[in-house]
Amino acid sequence: MLRGAFKELVRYPSALAGLVVIIFLVAVSIYTVVTIPYEEAIRLWRGGEEIWGDVPKLAAPAWFNNFTAKKRPLTIKMTSDDEAGVERKQAQVSDALWTDDVVYSFDYPYDDFPQEIAITLLAEVREKAPYVSVVWVKPDGTEVRLADMAVEGGKRVYRVSQDEKLGRKLKLPENVNPVVGLFAEDPAAAEPVPMKGTYQVRLEGTLFEPEDTLQSKLVVYGTVYGWAGTDHLRRDLGIALLWGTPVALSFGLLAAMGTTVLTMLIAAIGVWYGGWVDALIQRITEVNLVLPVLPILIMIGVFYTRSLWAMLGVIILLSIFGAGIKTNRAIFLQVKAQPYIEAAKAYGASDWRIIFFYMVPRIIPTIIPSLVTLIPSFVFLEASLAVLGLGDPVLPTWGKVIDDARANGALYQGLYYWVLEPSFLLMITGIGFAMLGFSLDRVFNPRLREL
Repeated sequence: MLRGAFKELVRYPSALAGLVVIIFLVAVSIYTVVTIPYEEAIRLWRGGEEIWGDVPKLAAPAWFNNFTAKKRPLTIKMTSDDEAGVERKQAQVSDALWTDDVVYSFDYPYDDFPQEIAITLLAEVREKAPYVSVVWVKPDGTEVRLADMAVEGGKRVYRVSQDEKLGRKLKLPENVNPVVGLFAEDPAAAEPVPMKGTYQVRLEGTLFEPEDTLQSKLVVYGTVYGWAGTDHLRRDLGIALLWGTPVALSFGLLAAMGTTVLTMLIAAIGVWYGGWVDALIQRITEVNLVLPVLPILIMIGVFYTRSLWAMLGVIILLSIFGAGIKTNRAIFLQVKAQPYIEAAKAYGASDWRIIFFYMVPRIIPTIIPSLVTLIPSFVFLEASLAVLGLGDPVLPTWGKVIDDARANGALYQGLYYWVLEPSFLLMITGIGFAMLGFSLDRVFNPRLREL
């Protein structure tokens, strides 16, 4: 039967398209779980400056550069231990004085300015902190002394955008980022453009003990990053988009299967036993049909828990006594009247054997299409709860990404990728399961084949 149904199913292009989408989502889910384990995903998503400190904030996906004439900069990261683009010289000047000079060289071929320039200094000293001078060299040879500072406490981070003195030194307007002045061909121009070419950052370090060490890191933050972009906390949205796939599929599948199977069994039990059992099930169903599911879930999320799996249990509990019981009951009443049911009773089959082996199998083909089309509705429900701020606080999901974007004004700032990427995944998930479900309905319901 299943082989014949599959042969019939592949005749429909919509079914094949739906299968391709579902297979793609399943493949992404498997890849995600294997390459980014759950604990690692949680650690990354909840990480702070130590994980995402070198990532630009609110950066669009890097592939945007393939569709724009103006190329946005990628992030440039270099450390004093790198071999490419780094020149380091260490020397002893006297018995109590050592120098550690580092020159960073990098090409800048982009048409826009970077977000920020950060220089991190890490020192291990006995008594006196090392002293470092920072010099910026433009492709035309122009030198700008950025800072002279002591590395107190073993760590010092210098950010160009926070240096008000530098802005005055470059004679920039009050609201112009000093980063623009360091990259612009003419900082005083009304609409400055970045100077392309090879830049240098020269760190002139002075140490006062032979055992002292000095390490440094240069980060020129771009405005595009990765395949998915970043959010307001510098987090790579790719993690949430990838992990949102297995979470969405597992939530939708478990909710749909739990609801469909339990509804079917409850309807079968009510029809077979009849009397007060059937009456009780019908009254519970009628009461449950008027209960507002979403407000109940909101109350649970606000006053009890926002755990994704707790919400899943509540959703199944509220959904099993739904309108499906009425539909299944009507079918089971017809099945119960069939001669083979009377024959099974005659040879002594137990009630549960008749329910599970004679009644339920007859209805399975009719519930498969509804099961498939029900999955995206639960996926959308989970996303809706997250958008309302009631999503799981731990798991990175599509709905959580949309909620973060909404709360941080992504649309008002023109950060459309932040909203459109998870929305697109929700959309193709719904379309994929809908196309497969409607095709299955035609296969298992002969009356629809002529439509």
